[in-house]
This record gives sequence, structure tokens and C-alpha cells, in this order.
Amino acid sequence: MNLPALQPEQMRRWLSLRQRRFLRVALSYYVLNGASCALGLFLVSSTVMLLFGTEAAAVATVGVIATLAPDMVGPRRGKLAHMVVGPVIGVPLFAAVLALEGKTLELGLFLVPATFVVFLGMAWGKRGAPVAIGVMLALVFAMSLPPASGTEQVLLRTLYCGLGAALYVVYSVIANSVLNGRYRTQLTADLLLAVSALLQAHARRVSPRADGAPGPGEVAPDSAAGLTELLKRQAALADQLQSTRDVVLESPNTPRRQRLAGMLLVVLEMRDHLVASELDLDRVREAADHAHALEEIAAIYRQMARELAFLADDLLLRRRPPVATDHSARLAALRLREEPASADLSADPTGAAQAALLRGVSFRIEHQNDAVRQLSLLARGETMPDLAVVRNSWRLFVSPTDWSLQPFLTVWHWRQPALRHAVRAALAVGTGYTVAVLLPWGSHAYWILLTIVVVLRGSLAQTLERRNQRVAGTLVGSLLATGLLALHPPALLLLIAVTVSQGIAHGFAMRRYVVTAMAASVMGLVQAHLLFAGSNATFAFFERVGDTLLGAGIAWAFAYVLPSWERGQLTGLVRRVLKALDQHARQSLSLAQVEAIDTQSELTWRLARREAYDALSALVQATARALVEPRAVQPPLALLEQLQGHSYQLLGQLSAIKSLMLLRRERLQLDGLTVPLEQAAAVIEQTLAFDRVSTAAHSLDTARVDLDVSLPAVPETLPDPYLQDASPWLLRRLNLSEALARRVRADAAGVLAELEVAGAARP
Repeated sequence: MNLPALQPEQMRRWLSLRQRRFLRVALSYYVLNGASCALGLFLVSSTVMLLFGTEAAAVATVGVIATLAPDMVGPRRGKLAHMVVGPVIGVPLFAAVLALEGKTLELGLFLVPATFVVFLGMAWGKRGAPVAIGVMLALVFAMSLPPASGTEQVLLRTLYCGLGAALYVVYSVIANSVLNGRYRTQLTADLLLAVSALLQAHARRVSPRADGAPGPGEVAPDSAAGLTELLKRQAALADQLQSTRDVVLESPNTPRRQRLAGMLLVVLEMRDHLVASELDLDRVREAADHAHALEEIAAIYRQMARELAFLADDLLLRRRPPVATDHSARLAALRLREEPASADLSADPTGAAQAALLRGVSFRIEHQNDAVRQLSLLARGETMPDLAVVRNSWRLFVSPTDWSLQPFLTVWHWRQPALRHAVRAALAVGTGYTVAVLLPWGSHAYWILLTIVVVLRGSLAQTLERRNQRVAGTLVGSLLATGLLALHPPALLLLIAVTVSQGIAHGFAMRRYVVTAMAASVMGLVQAHLLFAGSNATFAFFERVGDTLLGAGIAWAFAYVLPSWERGQLTGLVRRVLKALDQHARQSLSLAQVEAIDTQSELTWRLARREAYDALSALVQATARALVEPRAVQPPLALLEQLQGHSYQLLGQLSAIKSLMLLRRERLQLDGLTVPLEQAAAVIEQTLAFDRVSTAAHSLDTARVDLDVSLPAVPETLPDPYLQDASPWLLRRLNLSEALARRVRADAAGVLAELEVAGAARP
């Protein structure tokens, strides 16, 4: 953007936008978490420095750095058990490395099996990965210390490391509890920003730009890439929703916590309506005379998106937000209530159907309008959520915090990604250590190993991303650290630099790893300078850059050793999607769910809905990672994207059916719908039964499943969704759901057939 060419008003808007984005990052939960970790590091290291001196503080800092890796934003329940695992495993490994320092062969023989055992922690997924990285940091940073003069110094350093780790564990539990209320607000605000971005994406699909061209950084909304982009946003939202649930739904026992939990539940319903409103857009956009109405709908979507973003800003800034705009009057103009009565429907049945669908879209946006207003009222404290649902939901929707032995017992299979990654990491670390020993600056081999540990990930896509960002961040960070050390600052200032760098590195680890790599380079160089007093900063710069390039290259090379290509996981993911959609359909199409609203039956439906979204999100993310894998081992990407699109549409149909049954129950002829609902549920269950979907079913041509001819039970003229009997709309959704279920089955069979053929040659 050419700033000098901007007009004053444009400049003000540009600066305002940049200011808002800066504040959203500065006031985010991940920055606060990084600042909390930095403060804990400073308190522990400065306390140890005052009591035992600079060297003791530097060693205690190693213990803190190895312990704080899993210190992420999370629920208070189980925090202590989550934090102590790393030090319990890491401190003994730290002592073992110190004892073997100077014994090159023995240390190498220890590093390889130790790395294998530690990386098995990846089997615990998101809970285990940070702990494993923290333990590896304890092991690697032990190699950064000057050689110990004897057993007594080994024990003394181990004591300092353990002291730093123990003090930080106590601090982290207290800090997490103190900041819990603020974390709830920040996570809710971040969730609102994600929904705002999703609304903007939907607005682009409702009414693309006048010239039909995508904007900067956008994809064409009507293209397959446009749907893929929407699916990726939905997948990211599903992942973010679980992180938010874990904190916001925990013990909602105060009015403010209950309001935030209520906002989360409103967002869940908004997601359903967004998915459902997508269903009829393709046919509605076919009519040229609906262009103005679609532009109006898109404008409403954009305004709701802006108001949600502003609401998030108000939450972050602790301001009382205004009541959201009521768009009922604008939406009323789109209902076109007079058209069915005055138009000759028999002369243009297609146009009449499109008009009815447009009114259906308008009807659904009205619920989005009500949801945005409800979010603003909840934030203002002028309304309270459904406390029964909030209180009953938190134990069902919060992730478990206990450590189970099940992942360890099931990891011992050669095709298990966690086992293969552990073997791969052990071989990479062994190779890196061998190379480091042979280098002229082999005394600092830990930097090569550190780069391998943080770059080598479970998939090639993640490894490549980490490799590029690690190299770029190291170059910038090493330059900054070299400039700082050239000024010969006092030890206290260097300790502060380590603290700030650690906070930045930790805060941005899951958001922008290049920032983390830059801050980690500053921290590593300054930490090494504190431990190796008098080291040459300029030489250290070139040494660190060389070590980083070597470590990144080794990690990249070993990403192809015993690889866990995404196609190896896709069979299980596809079957998980089919099973989740089947369960979701069974719960959504049950009249008992309507009669037992706000009871255990509704919570069962909510759990089924969450699993459907999570399963589809996992499939979307795996497909995205497969895009960077070698062409020879890539899964059938086109079929996978087709499966995702149809699964997404089926989810939308089920959501639309559920909302019709809940929101328009008084306008449904429930007695006449019992049999169609039961039949549809049976058809979908039989169609999606994952044990019956085999590669032989791939003979079904998906082109024969035509949604336009799959509506035999639907009247030719759909009634106004705002008036009369809504039963024809429900029948239409049921028939479309059955047709989409057949499409999903055919897509899944095609994917499974391709994977089965490729499986024989899988490495």
C-alpha cells in the first residue's frame, strides 16, 4: 500500500485499522500468557541470583525454560498435574547429561534412546507435545552449560535446575488461577473475532464483488477454492472453540462467567445458522433479479461482522459495548410476502422456488441478527443465559485433564505416527550430535540439536513451515543479540533480555513461529553469554546461523525418514466423519430431542454436533497438510475436497432441520412428520454406516445423485417461510439430506478405494 497516496480520511481509517489490530494482539490471551511466563522466569531467576549468585540463576533459568513449555492458557482444574510431569522427567535427564559431559560416545549413546522415549509423549496429542518439548529443552540446554568440575558440581547444578523448575510450577499454578477471569474474557473476544472473519467470508459468498474478482489475498468465493477456504475457516473455528470451551465453560459459578459461557453457546448456534444459510445460495444466485437482495444480505452480514469485531474490542478494553444494530426492518423488506399471492407461480415455478429460497435465507439471517444482539446484551450484563444448559454443559464439553495410560499402550504399532515420529526424532538427534562433534565449534552442539527438536514435527507440512520460519527468525534474532552483547551490558540487563525474549517466544509459539524463533535466538545467545563469560559475540552470531542452517537441514532431511504421510491417517478420518454424521443425523432427526429440550437429550445432541464438526475439521486439516507432500504419496485431493464439501452441506441440512424443529415447532404438523423423520434417519444411517461403506461402493456415480430431482415428497411451490405451514420446508430438507448422504457415501467410497490402491505401495 502506497501510504503517501492515501487521502486524509483514508489515512485515518488505515491507522485506525492498524491500531485495532495492534491492540487485539497486545491484549490477546497468548501475549498475556507469554508475559506471565516471562514474569515467572524473572521472579525465579532473580530470586535465585540474589540468594546463590549469577551462575546459579543461569542454571535455574534452564529449569524454568524447560518447565514453562506446557504452561499454556487452560482450565484451573488439573493445572498442577499438567505442570509437574515435565520437571519430574526432565530434571533427571538434565543430571544425566551433566554427568556424561565430556564423554562424547557415552553422551551420544544416551541422547538417542532418551530422545526416543521423550518423543513418545507426542502420543498424548496436544497435552503431551508441549511436555515432550519441555523435557527435550532440559536435555539440550544441559549441554549448553560449561563442563562440570566433578560430581559435586553436577549435583549442585541439578539442585539449582530442580529449584528453578519447582518454583516455577508453584508460580504457574497461582498465576493461572489469578488470570483465569481475564483469560475467559480474552478467549471469548478471540472467538468473536473468528466468527467475525467467518461472517465476512460468508458475505463474500452471498454477494461477490461487482467485478467478480477476488480481493487482495482472497479466493473467488464461487470457486472450489472458495469453499475450501470456508472449510478451513470452519476447521480453525472448531479448533478454537475447544480451547475456549476448556476455560470458559469450567465452573461457571459467577454471573460474569455465566454470561461469557452464554456467549460461547450463542456462538455455537450462530455457526449452525451460518452453515445452514449456505445451502440455498447457489440456486438463489442463479436469478438475476435477486442481485439487489443478495447485496443487501451481504451488507447486513458485513455490518454484523464489524459489530462483532467491535464487541471483541470492547471486551478486551473492558468497555461497555453498545447494543448491536437491529436489522429486522431491513430484513423485513426482503421477505417479499406479497409475491406468492400476486405472482403467477405456475408460469414460472423455478422463479417462485428461488424467491422462496431467498426468503428462507432472509429468515435464517434474522436469527443471526438476534444472536448478535443477544451477544451484545450478554456483554452488557442486561440479560442472562440459559443457566441449565450452561451448568450441564461444562463437564461434558471440557477436555479431560487427567493423564491416561491408553495412548502409551496403543502407540506400539509400526504404523502409529507417534512411534514413527519418535524413531525419526531419535535418529535425527543422533545424526545432529555426530555432525556437531565433527565441527570445529562442536562445543556448542546444543544449538544444532535445539533446532532439530523445534523444527522436526509430525508432518512434512509442519516441518517445512518451521524450517523456513526458524532460519528467518534466527538470522534476525542473532543480529539483535549480537548488537546487544556488543554494548557489554551488565548481567542484570542481560537477565531482563532473556526474560523478555522468553515471554515473546512462548507467547507467539502457536501464532507466529517466526517471532518465536527470533526471540528464542536472542534468548539463546544471551543465555550462552551469561554461561560462557567473555565469549565473542560476533563469532557467536556466525556460529548460531551456521548451527541453525545445519539443524534445519537435518530436520528437513529426516522428515522423509519413516514418514507418516497423511494418507495413512485418512482412512480412519473418513470413517470417523461418516460415523459422526450418522450420529448427528440420528440426534437431529429425533422428535424426542424437541420434546426434551434443555435436558440430557439436548446435551447428547450437542455432543453429537461437536463430534461432527471436530471430525470434519480434522479431515480438512489433514487434507491441507497433504498438499505439500510429494505427489507420489498424495491422497486423492480432489475426491477429499468433494467429500468435505458434501459433508459440510449435509451438516448444514441437519442444522437447518434441527432449527426448524426447535424454532418453528408451532408451525409444523408434527404428527405428519413423524414417519418422514424416522424414515430419513433410517436411510441416512444405512447409507453412512461406516462398516458398510467399502471400496466396492465406488461404482456409484456421484453425478447420478442429483439434488434437484431428489425432492419427490416436496410440493412444487414452497410456502413463505414466515407464514403458513413450515412442514414442506422440513420435508425438503429431509430429502436433500438423504441425497447428500448418498453423495457423501459415494465420495467416501471413492477416497477409500484410492487409498486402498495406494496402500499397497506405502512406505
